[in-house]
Amino acid sequence: MKAVIALGANLGNPEEQLDIALELLRQSLDVKAVSSYYETAPVGGPEQPNYLNAVCIAESDLPAFDLLALLHGVEKVLGRERIERWGPRTIDLDLIQYGGILSYAEELTLPHPRAHERRFVLEPWSEIEPDAILLTHGKISELLMNLE
Repeated sequence: MKAVIALGANLGNPEEQLDIALELLRQSLDVKAVSSYYETAPVGGPEQPNYLNAVCIAESDLPAFDLLALLHGVEKVLGRERIERWGPRTIDLDLIQYGGILSYAEELTLPHPRAHERRFVLEPWSEIEPDAILLTHGKISELLMNLE
């Protein structure tokens, strides 16, 4: 099943953190495409450094909650601490969409509930899959245009 995963980091060496996270993902998933890295201003939260963001598309047979656990495991390996909502982080891995799964569980909402309004998700995703559709929201190219 196709997984769309957003990556972000703004502490330590963000480029290195994204590189390592992608390498760890490749050990467990069939990573099909990775966007360029985009520097973006933080959204919400305290004052903090800019982020480096990317999106990757991977294939996986894992159940959705197991894939989420894998992403959290990669975050833990890279020193992610969940101290403050929208605070700075060494790495952030978000499962944006997973096949056609719709989930409204507290632990996992699919598609990601704020992906449609986040340029740092839509822009890199559009780079690697310009015709993509975000379930429940439509074409990512149109969502991206509506942000401008």
